Amino acid sequence: MATQQRHQVFTDQQWERIEPLLPSNTGKRARPFENNRRIVEGIIYRYRAGIAWRDLPREHFGPWQTVWKRHRRYAADGTWDRVLAQILADADAAGDIDWNISIDGTINRAHQHGTNTRRPDQDTGATSNYKNLPDKVCEPAGHGIGRSRGGLTTKIHHAVDGRGRPLAIVVTGGQRHDGVILPQVLADIRVPRSGAGRARTRPDSVLGDRAYGSKANREHLRNRGIQAVIPEKKDQIAARKKRGSKGGRPPSFNAIAYKNRNVVERSFAYVKQWRGLATRYDKLAVTYRAAVVLSAVLTWLRQ
Repeated sequence: MATQQRHQVFTDQQWERIEPLLPSNTGKRARPFENNRRIVEGIIYRYRAGIAWRDLPREHFGPWQTVWKRHRRYAADGTWDRVLAQILADADAAGDIDWNISIDGTINRAHQHGTNTRRPDQDTGATSNYKNLPDKVCEPAGHGIGRSRGGLTTKIHHAVDGRGRPLAIVVTGGQRHDGVILPQVLADIRVPRSGAGRARTRPDSVLGDRAYGSKANREHLRNRGIQAVIPEKKDQIAARKKRGSKGGRPPSFNAIAYKNRNVVERSFAYVKQWRGLATRYDKLAVTYRAAVVLSAVLTWLRQ
């Protein structure tokens, strides 16, 4: 059996699963796409190595312009979101998704090559999935880059299942508070049914750190019938005790279940093995997020 080269990512079985889900051409009069596997592996290689598009080895992936254009097109039309949705649908049909999800965000430095564009500094630039824009994705104002203590940064918000596999991905500016984005991350969860029926959008429980422990977030989860496994903030505990009996009871908290929250941290550890994701070189939020979704597709295919 031939040894797999370093630039090769997919096994034949993995590629057979996603190849039918990829667009075959660019329009009614256009020729079908060629060398799809080579192009997609070129996209992954670029983000894994963190190199410039122009530095892609031509002998392995062909012209770098072709690889870039294909990535830009797949990012704009939501191709990778549809691929991930189908993989999630298959996993859900097999009972392979643990719906006790964990949520968190990780901050990444934006390289100067990805920030030399006009943007309002205070805009969050939130970018999530494409269920409301199936044919076109609009680049958010601010490009998902904001100013924080570390300078110009971007943030990836993950919702992962109980085994650390991504269900939802949202990109915002680095200054955006994790707790404020909770409703948007939950809205990004949409797992289609393999047969008839609506897509599943509601997890059984949500595990999050104290950043998600606001009253508004707890009420949001309660209204949707989702169990909150979130520790109470110290200032909230002090304020409740200060009011005595009028402060009410503390919110329920399952300390045993909370021990599994570390799976979301491990999911970020995998994402940051790709140098082009650990440091953002992309000017556009949609192309950066598309690469994060592509890494999620690989995570599901391997597990």
